[in-house]
Amino acid sequence: MTSDSTILPFRKPGDVEDPLTGILRDGARRLLAQAIEAEAEAFLAAMKGERLADGRDRVVRHGLGPV
Repeated sequence: MTSDSTILPFRKPGDVEDPLTGILRDGARRLLAQAIEAEAEAFLAAMKGERLADGRDRVVRHGLGPV
C-alpha cells in the first residue's frame, strides 16, 4: 500500500483506540451479562412449579459457563 492510497487498513474488532472505548466496551459486556442472568433467573422462577410426570422438576439449571 502506498502513502497516496485511499485504502485504509482494516482494524481488528478487539483493537482499542483509546482507554474510554475499552471502558465502555467492558461496561457494555457486564450489562449484557447481567441482563442475560436476570432473564435466565426469571425464566427458572416462572417454571419452578412445573413438574414431569414422575415428579421431577421440568426445568433445572445444570451450571454456569466460563466466567
